[in-house]
Amino acid sequence: MSASWYIKNGRIIDPANDIDRIADLLVIDGRIVGTDQPAPADVPEIDAHGLWVVPGLIDMHVHLREPGEEYKEDIVSGARAAAAGGFTGVACMPNTRPVNDCAAVTAMIVARAAEAAVRVYPVGAISLGCEGKRLAEFGEMRHAGIVAVSDDGRPVRDSQLMRRALEYASDFGLPVISHSEEAALSTGVMHEGPVSTRLGLKGIPAAAEAIMVYREIALAELTGARVHIAHVSTAMAIELIRAAKGRGVRVSAETAPHYFTLTDEAVLGYDTNTKMNPPLRSASDREAIRQALADGTLDAIATDHAPHSILEKEVEFDWAANGIIGLETALPLTLALVRDRVIAERRLVELLATAPASILGLASGTLSPGAAADITVIDPQRQFVYAADQVVSKSRNSPFLDQSLQGRAVLTMVDGTIRHSLLV
Repeated sequence: MSASWYIKNGRIIDPANDIDRIADLLVIDGRIVGTDQPAPADVPEIDAHGLWVVPGLIDMHVHLREPGEEYKEDIVSGARAAAAGGFTGVACMPNTRPVNDCAAVTAMIVARAAEAAVRVYPVGAISLGCEGKRLAEFGEMRHAGIVAVSDDGRPVRDSQLMRRALEYASDFGLPVISHSEEAALSTGVMHEGPVSTRLGLKGIPAAAEAIMVYREIALAELTGARVHIAHVSTAMAIELIRAAKGRGVRVSAETAPHYFTLTDEAVLGYDTNTKMNPPLRSASDREAIRQALADGTLDAIATDHAPHSILEKEVEFDWAANGIIGLETALPLTLALVRDRVIAERRLVELLATAPASILGLASGTLSPGAAADITVIDPQRQFVYAADQVVSKSRNSPFLDQSLQGRAVLTMVDGTIRHSLLV
């Protein structure tokens, strides 16, 4: 398949280069040449009239389940789902079986990623086995290919260990991604509030997140290191992050589409596809998340794509596994923020492409001349039903199944090679 293309008549949105205009984009041999360049006669054309041409989207927080739980998802299937959602790169969390806490596991993931449709960036564990007792060997994993460290899925309870992790990661230029949760308060199954009381389900208070976010900010301020807060879900955490940024603390943060789209009211039917960690929060928390995306307090949107089979989900709510898939719904759900005038189109690209690349130190998130041709073409008007039989992921655990959504990636290109296309 050709790695050279002339993408014409599209609205090019590239925040890294301050571009937002109708233009043509030339790709030669998998690299971007630039805008409004004359096209060689033998280069195939793609008509992007009415479409947005943006840097390839990057999801900095996914669970691909390989090694160990490939029946839920594997690197190749997860990459296909990513391409279908418009993502050209994904960062996979280390809580696999075995945990990605050593160079050997990292190397295996990198080798499998060579077969994947999109770029796969491994995230190494902070601690051995994600047990929070001893630091993993960051340097060896960095050499093998990790782009960050995290014990995602389990908070690092020991504050001294977290301090050492921040200092150690700084030596290798690695961001530390924090699963910010005070475990002693997180013994419930949904957000603590009036809805949990009505349903008779044990709740998780917003303070469980805020307490640990405060600790991470304090440690980042103490060490001068940078910390990234994963899947922010509460107004309390937002206020802490906003104040810390105002003081110059090196903190960045992400949220997920379900936190700015749904509230704990979605749990009223006991649908286990509404069970996740952190849980869906209140309407006021959702509004705070939306405002923080608009004002820059939150830097990125990530899916926390967490595939589970019916074995883990079709059980009583208390016993169901946490998490939902999100790679194929993130873009339309974020486009809804644009239609609601919460964010502008440029801000969407920043949240889904430019900022994730910057936080992880990736040479992507841009359409600069000479950059790899990782490109997403978006039709903001295309409507579709997210039907179970159309899901690309191996798993189907989504609260958005059978819903009508608007806006979709119609072409995903990695190194100039088309990995997904809905264009006729």
